[in-house]
Amino acid sequence: MLKYYGQITVSKVVISGKPIVDTNNVKKSDNAKYCDKPFYKVINSNKTALYYFYKSEKIIMPKTLLRLFPLLPLFALYILLDSCGNGSTKTNDVDTSLAGIGTPNVPPPQPIIYTVEKVFPHDSNAFTQGLQFYDGKLYEGTGNPEQSTESSLRIVDIQSGKPEKEYDIADKNIFGEGITIFKNKIYQLTWQNHKVFVYNLTDITRPVETYPWSLEGWGLTNDGNNLIISDGSSKLYYVQPDEKSKQLRTMKILTVEDNNGEVDSLNELEYINGYVFANRWYNNHIVKIDTSNGHVVGIMDMSGLMHEYDPSAQLSDGAVLNGIAYDSAAKKIYITGKDWPKMFQIKLNN
Repeated sequence: MLKYYGQITVSKVVISGKPIVDTNNVKKSDNAKYCDKPFYKVINSNKTALYYFYKSEKIIMPKTLLRLFPLLPLFALYILLDSCGNGSTKTNDVDTSLAGIGTPNVPPPQPIIYTVEKVFPHDSNAFTQGLQFYDGKLYEGTGNPEQSTESSLRIVDIQSGKPEKEYDIADKNIFGEGITIFKNKIYQLTWQNHKVFVYNLTDITRPVETYPWSLEGWGLTNDGNNLIISDGSSKLYYVQPDEKSKQLRTMKILTVEDNNGEVDSLNELEYINGYVFANRWYNNHIVKIDTSNGHVVGIMDMSGLMHEYDPSAQLSDGAVLNGIAYDSAAKKIYITGKDWPKMFQIKLNN
């Protein structure tokens, strides 16, 4: 059996992390072959494939990945043949010279215990990409999967879940992403459009500025001094808007990691008391990141949260956990997901 220690990143689909040990959740590739040595393969800077094989073990792929990318087994076979075709056979089952298998100097993150205090309705047609609580109001940024609707920026009545004010981005080619309020302006990322829209805090009817951003835009927050941007990788980008040049200047890049290595798929972000809390795409955990070193120090397990409070909810594959907002005055955290019919007010117990 293959033990999978790395990651496969294709566009916005990332399967990563710990070894797969539950055979109910995996499927042998139709093109499974044997390989007698481990190998490491980098496709390019944005799409990486890290496989770690053991002698006489077969390739297996997560069912989720096979469903989303039917041709991926052939892609894996190509890499496997490319690796095993030539060269001497290693006598060791494990090549410890390969990077990325673990980070022994990083302590494992601790579980974060939380209590659900209240449950509010949430717009089940809101594909939540960004969430922000500011000055008593809840702001939400949405995307447009399959370009079926417009991305939006909205101010939401938390009691009803309905927008009080809303700006719809007319161009359906633009996919809205994370939002944050920074120095009395609202910033909204876009996924692959390489644009950051800026709105006046008092008027969300139209953007007043647009900044270019060279990477993908996923999550967005700020620490009071810098914007903090995620791009779906393990990196957090600390960025300063330059109003004169209309450029976003990267001040530093923080790599996020835990005891198993780099933690990728960082999505929606929220800065809370010196830490960044981050959703991970297609993951039921929220990670707490120490901004001094990038280490994940805590994990909140949100598995089953939606169905516990709404068992009849019918969620699509893309309706995943995404959305963290912090009310600093009341010390409350709000959690939701893409197209979720509920929003949760929670309190951290540790």
